[in-house]
Amino acid sequence: MNNFQKTGAFAAFYAGLAYIVGIIGFLFMVEWADDPAQTITVMAENQISLHVLYIIVYQIWAVFLVILSLSLYQRLKNESPALMKVFAALGIIWATVVVASGMIYNVGMDAVISIHEQNPEQASTIWKAIETVCNGLGGGNEILGGFWMIIISWAALQTNAFPKVLNYLGVIIGIAGILSALPGLVDATVVFGILQIIWFIWMGIVLLRSNNKSQALTQDPETP
Repeated sequence: MNNFQKTGAFAAFYAGLAYIVGIIGFLFMVEWADDPAQTITVMAENQISLHVLYIIVYQIWAVFLVILSLSLYQRLKNESPALMKVFAALGIIWATVVVASGMIYNVGMDAVISIHEQNPEQASTIWKAIETVCNGLGGGNEILGGFWMIIISWAALQTNAFPKVLNYLGVIIGIAGILSALPGLVDATVVFGILQIIWFIWMGIVLLRSNNKSQALTQDPETP
């Protein structure tokens, strides 16, 4: 169990760092255009780097999300069994949706780049549809992540498993994620993403410290 807590800690670190990589990659490394045809040209110029970014930020991230979800489930399942079952299931659903979004983006990007050489207008139309699907599955709103955050934070508040400030931060992040699904509040995804970087890294530190403390107690045969 201790080793799995340590694995969960590293999964949390990866999740936070992947967000940072995504922000740097998508916002600062690629000069996006408003016109779909120009966007496809930009994608063609950065095809390999965008593939790698989506694999890191979406597909691999989703794998580590499952690991983190199961690690946290293992940590709190005895104290809050019902909530943690919902939490673990929701984490797997969220991860599945994120993987699907990343895969569709990469396959769709290759397809429209190929079509764009012969028929730019058709490629632009297809890309609009692909982009809508990708945004709907992951990134356009964070309602799944919002509920995931609220459930783990609420369970931790009830059991005093983690620092209270971390749990309250998780509730705020969760609310921002849920609100991002409402019309006109898409910008709440920015709040969700930035604050979740802090939450993931903080959670990683908490899990790592608790794992080290548990190992120290196990190795020390003396009792107070």
